[in-house]
Amino acid sequence: MSGKHSIVLLRADRVLIAALSLVLATASAAVGAAAVYSPQTEQVRVTRVVEPVVKTVVATVTTPISSHARTDVVLGQILAEHRCLSEVIYYEARGEGASGERAIAEVVFHRMRHGNYGHSICAVVYEGAGHSGCQFSFACNGELAQAKEPGPWREAQILAARILTGEVQLADTTGGALNFHAATVQPDWSGTMERTVQIGNHVFYRFGRPHTL
Repeated sequence: MSGKHSIVLLRADRVLIAALSLVLATASAAVGAAAVYSPQTEQVRVTRVVEPVVKTVVATVTTPISSHARTDVVLGQILAEHRCLSEVIYYEARGEGASGERAIAEVVFHRMRHGNYGHSICAVVYEGAGHSGCQFSFACNGELAQAKEPGPWREAQILAARILTGEVQLADTTGGALNFHAATVQPDWSGTMERTVQIGNHVFYRFGRPHTL
């Protein structure tokens, strides 16, 4: 890679980080400002991420809903979706490189399109959290309580932002995969699904012809 090209990429990366920081700061400020506006109220259903569980709760909001309140709700959802995507990339694929990290993100979006795993990133990522059947192991095994490695966590956040803004377009490198496991293990369910590909340390599967071991 030429030095000039490297400088261009570095500048683009800085612009993206600055833009993401501005969005996050704006959202945080907007959510805080919403708390001081309290005319007549009504109850609506709002999705929140209450680590490590995604819950739909009944929340009290102003009525009629002002444009500021609507913005607060939208920005809050964007922040939650970004964090959930960052977390699944970090916990499931850190150290796997760009191709491995994008492959895990693909599975999340495949599950959303499938319709049986939840209709938001957070709902897919934290399905089963707080119970005995987590779809992603980090949501149940205590990893969330541990401190994150600053470098890999920052990289996961940046990749998640690039995916959500469309700067990074996910290709179907996993062949429509809905499940995956580490190459070092062989879960019981792997024989009931069609194996599609191995990317890095993960083997991917979709529904179809059962895989013969």
